Amino acid sequence: MLPAVETDDDWDAVVADESVMRPGAEDLCARLGFSGASLVRFPDGSQPVYAVGDDHVLKLFPGAAAQHGIAEGRVLAHVQGRLPVPTPAVRASGSYENGWQYVLMSRLRGRNLAPSWRHVPQDHREQLVVEIGETLASLHSLGPDPLRDVLGPGDWGTFLDRRTACAVEQQRAHGLSASWLEQIPDFLGSVPLPRDPRPSLLHTEVMQQHFLVDPDGWRLTGLFDFEPAMIGDRAYDFVGVGLFVTRGNPALLTRLTEAYGSRFEPLELMAYTLLHVYSNLPWYMRELPAPAEESLPSLAKAWFSTV
Repeated sequence: MLPAVETDDDWDAVVADESVMRPGAEDLCARLGFSGASLVRFPDGSQPVYAVGDDHVLKLFPGAAAQHGIAEGRVLAHVQGRLPVPTPAVRASGSYENGWQYVLMSRLRGRNLAPSWRHVPQDHREQLVVEIGETLASLHSLGPDPLRDVLGPGDWGTFLDRRTACAVEQQRAHGLSASWLEQIPDFLGSVPLPRDPRPSLLHTEVMQQHFLVDPDGWRLTGLFDFEPAMIGDRAYDFVGVGLFVTRGNPALLTRLTEAYGSRFEPLELMAYTLLHVYSNLPWYMRELPAPAEESLPSLAKAWFSTV
């Protein structure tokens, strides 16, 4: 009941249209044994995601993103019960019609950390970043070999070369000014990054938005959205940490990295920020502390320093 989605135009026409998506989601739920269950679409996320009753979540991946659906199901099964924070349990996954993939998973409990953050007292913020650091340490300790058939990039050095080649144009497309753009090639050339690091399973989007929390005591109750997972250098995961968890707060980043067991150089994390698949420097500059001067090393210090 869902049409094929293979191009950006298909995506724009179909994925946002509930008159198209909902009948397909209802049909798939019925096939999975949830006929008549309430179906409520979550407003956020790059893929269509629905709460199915009170206890399940259905995530749909059109043909253009089908590999992400296969990967998420496999990664969730791989990490299940192996992290200090709950992750969704896979109840079913597979192919639907016209190239669509799905993952039916258990629903985690708690409130999203991002909108809750402003209500979290300082001492509890420190405890939350400790829990996030411990969770990342556990994630990065899991052997990624069973996932190599579904996760990239394969060769980390080649990935760095590919990302370096498009770094300036990616930021230009986001509207970064020329005075910043002209710094990128020399900056990336000056920061040594490992081309063959110890392979780690990466979440790649470690953000407040992907954690759930119990406001009664402010403890983490869930980590989700493993769709963009990769295998690579563990420092890559700390881009999201610095930008979207500790948000340029050196004391919080220090607490988190102490719990994790390692620190990373600000210049290294700034380089990975520019090379990240979803990098958007103008957005980060609007949201995070301003640098002391208009330079990438100064930006690295503002966002990724510890104490």
